Amino acid sequence: MAGGAFVSDGGGGGGSYEGGVTSFVIITCVVAAMGGLLFGYDLGISGGVTSMEEFLSKFFPEVDRQMHNARRETAYCKFDNQLLQLFTSSLYLAALVSSFAASAVTRKYGRKVSMFVGGLAFLIGALFNAFATNVAMLIIGRLLLGVGVGFANQSTPVYLSEMAPAKIRGALNIGFQMAITIGILIANLINYGTSKMARNGWRVSLGLAAVPAVVMVIGSFVLPDTPNSMLERGKYEQAREMLQKIRGADNVDEEFQDLCDACEAAKKVENPWKNIFQQAKYRPALAFCSAIPFFQQITGINVIMFYAPVLFKTLGFADDASLISAVITGVVNVVSTIVSIYAVDRYGRRILFLEGGIQMIVCQIVVGSLIGMKFGTSGSGTLTPATADWILAFICLYVAGFAWSWGPLGWLVPSEICPLEIRPAGQAINVSVNMFFTFLIGQFFLTMLCHMKFGLFYFFGGMVAIMTVFIYFLLPETKGVPIEEMGRVWKQHPFWKRYIPDDAVIGGGIGFALAVGVSLLFQGNKPPRCENLLPRGRGEEL
Repeated sequence: MAGGAFVSDGGGGGGSYEGGVTSFVIITCVVAAMGGLLFGYDLGISGGVTSMEEFLSKFFPEVDRQMHNARRETAYCKFDNQLLQLFTSSLYLAALVSSFAASAVTRKYGRKVSMFVGGLAFLIGALFNAFATNVAMLIIGRLLLGVGVGFANQSTPVYLSEMAPAKIRGALNIGFQMAITIGILIANLINYGTSKMARNGWRVSLGLAAVPAVVMVIGSFVLPDTPNSMLERGKYEQAREMLQKIRGADNVDEEFQDLCDACEAAKKVENPWKNIFQQAKYRPALAFCSAIPFFQQITGINVIMFYAPVLFKTLGFADDASLISAVITGVVNVVSTIVSIYAVDRYGRRILFLEGGIQMIVCQIVVGSLIGMKFGTSGSGTLTPATADWILAFICLYVAGFAWSWGPLGWLVPSEICPLEIRPAGQAINVSVNMFFTFLIGQFFLTMLCHMKFGLFYFFGGMVAIMTVFIYFLLPETKGVPIEEMGRVWKQHPFWKRYIPDDAVIGGGIGFALAVGVSLLFQGNKPPRCENLLPRGRGEEL
């Protein structure tokens, strides 16, 4: 079962824990990561559906007429319609709001309950959309899907970070992003197939969102809860047993004590929201839980992901060609995420962030220039097959750069840098900021494309340049550092160290050895319990 012992080797100086990588924790994390299918399937399905003529003629006839009216059509403005964009973006507005409720549920009732609520809401929303007869039903369905995404994105990355050993935490957490990319690819393939149906292909596309929702609901019943979550709710023996099981070792005293210390600190925090905003020692976590999701969306990736068929169709690709191109970018997305899984725990987070950022900057500039040369500012013109192929090639390179950097790391880094006492609040900020800017991009991208034209790609390229500089100067390496010892990483950083008090990085080491020694003197060779590892009086407080 166990894969041998490991020692954390992160630059921040983590501790070493007994145990290794077990098949149990691998299987558990793979099942949990399936929550990403919800988000990914929706990202991929909406763009294909909104490019289907039957769907547009039924719900958005004005857009359908505009597409067929050559006098009103330009290469940049074919799909510029606020109601059509609201169909896509309303989900993310609901996800933003629900992420705050998900934070409370995740902390009070555990990660599994939050995952169950997310799966159930997504299932109901999928059924609403599949049987929709008017725009109101579509929007209600999208809002329910958003609740599901908000809960799933709140709980799943935290669950994965807490279950995974520090040595492979990055790879297992990126399983969530892998599930997102697989969901996008499956959605693109389904859209291509349903576009060939004579009638109601869009209903099949939207209704099949129920499949990943069912997987999420079932998974929430069969998955174990994390030791961190058990400790938060006072289940000490169960937490120790679960930690032994997922680490494949009987002696987990040191890691268990660190979890207990973190749990004790968390229980003393009555209002994690107030603390994360007001206490200086949480300033790095607040900064990255806010900035990373903002930058992740301002890369322009969702221009490609949920508007890919619409974008390619706008640029002059035929109906089949636009959907096939979306499938190609979906395949690139999946393959490149595998690269991230391989590299993130070998080479670290920073190098992937920086390389991916440079790659995306170059690709955005090239794509904007190619489109500008063909369509100018008037929007009139046609793409030659050669130019279309070059645009597709550089979009694929752009997707690849995102998929092994800002895509998975945008979920991994915020989920691993927050102390337990503010972790649900930090993840809620991460999800809500992500969803807010996803909503803005979804609601206004087609309008921005209509008015900014090819300059929109230069705009996104400029934003990627800014965020790459941000990462270079402010993000320390977190590879291999146990999540309960992130204070050490911030304390060693030349900028963030001014916010971190000395007592925020004390733990483990000598203090742990003394506690264990005293405990063994009084208890013989019995494994020390959580309460007995704490100084006098602390066990009763827990």
